[in-house]
Amino acid sequence: MGGNGEYIAGFGQVTIQQALDIARNSEGGVDPRINQYLERQITALWSKLNAQPTTYIFTKDEGALFNYYRQRFQGSKIAQDAVARFWNHYHGS
Repeated sequence: MGGNGEYIAGFGQVTIQQALDIARNSEGGVDPRINQYLERQITALWSKLNAQPTTYIFTKDEGALFNYYRQRFQGSKIAQDAVARFWNHYHGS
């Protein structure tokens, strides 16, 4: 997920981190193309997490993506445990 990114018209090749940066720095709302890309990524990540709810560990990019959407998963035990696993295994770069 997210390695090489995806081509988005008007933006070129975009990775998860780049899309998150664009979204966070958007004035007047997130561009719909960036929003759609991020929605596809979070949907895929949520599917991965639900397939391995007690063992899946986010990559750095996935952790950043999940953090961006954290309110969506507020109250979810699966989400809380996944975030805890991420931080327990995270080694900064």
